[in-house]
Amino acid sequence: MDKKLKVGILGGTGMVGQRFISLLDNHPWFEVVSIAASERSAGRTYAEAVEGRWKIGLPMPEGVKNIMVRNVMDISKVADEVDMVFSAVDMKKEEIKELEERYAKAEIPVVSNNSAHRWTEDVPMIIPEINADHVAVIEKQKQRLGTKKGFITVKSNCSLQSYVPPIHALMGFGPEKILACTYQAISGAGKVFSEWPEIIDNVIPYIGGEEEKSEKEPLKIWGKVEGNKIINAAGPAITAQCYRVPASDGHMAAVFVSFKNKPSKDEILNCWKEFKGKAQELKLPSAPAQFLTYFDQADRPQTKLDRDVENGMGIAVGRLREDSIFDYKFVCLSHNTIRGAAGGGVLMAELLKAEGYLG
Repeated sequence: MDKKLKVGILGGTGMVGQRFISLLDNHPWFEVVSIAASERSAGRTYAEAVEGRWKIGLPMPEGVKNIMVRNVMDISKVADEVDMVFSAVDMKKEEIKELEERYAKAEIPVVSNNSAHRWTEDVPMIIPEINADHVAVIEKQKQRLGTKKGFITVKSNCSLQSYVPPIHALMGFGPEKILACTYQAISGAGKVFSEWPEIIDNVIPYIGGEEEKSEKEPLKIWGKVEGNKIINAAGPAITAQCYRVPASDGHMAAVFVSFKNKPSKDEILNCWKEFKGKAQELKLPSAPAQFLTYFDQADRPQTKLDRDVENGMGIAVGRLREDSIFDYKFVCLSHNTIRGAAGGGVLMAELLKAEGYLG
């Protein structure tokens, strides 16, 4: 690879922004040189801006402590410093949409963790192991934006990372109906326990907008690039329920699935064991060597024990068995702020770099 790309973090003081900064410390391809946040944080060093609010269970990287935080609206100043940005801003959806387009039109590629552009038809929503081919629509997006280098790519919802990959590995059998119940950690809301005492000894059976995202976003991921946009897949049919549970990190899903051509249990296990995607083929720096890890123990995966499989970038799966209504049921788990958020964004940027869209 060439010299490291200079990257900025939009929304760098929030939990996902902090996770980006942590994961990019000593990254072989990227170097954080700019951090932008709200006007309240602007003008202070990063260490000062997040004093008392550093939520990642690792020390703050030394290299970012003295970076002067910019106002995220100072687009020209940020653009002068960076080759690309990761976006994790906490703003209203329409404001995020406009902001990310303004960065793209300033010829800065944007890799976004936000939901604002997930349904923009020429913005790819990429899980590198599943739909890396969707990068092709970027050229059409640049034509619409009138840019040479600037574009936007987005991550899917964090809870999808647990159940979509295991099902994708079984696409050859034609999954037709899926029920997914997700049990989501409080970091998905940007919280730690000290900030949310109400969640202790409690389960909240509602996360705003989450069920719609869980049911519809996979269809874009499984869709196809046609002409100047991505056409969503017609199926499988998905229904979901989403719960907030008292875990610090890790989104678990209980999944039920029926197939057009029902596989055997051994066929499923073999598909999971052997599955590799573009991220593994390209040997991207953040790619898990074993994307899907199956646990034979009856009580695994467990959130606390298994969320860090493959440094938080792998998917843990277990309890595969036949079901009395669906064909099969199983449990799966992903680390929501690593694979489900910042880590998935870094992996997407690595894919874009390897495919010639960055630098």
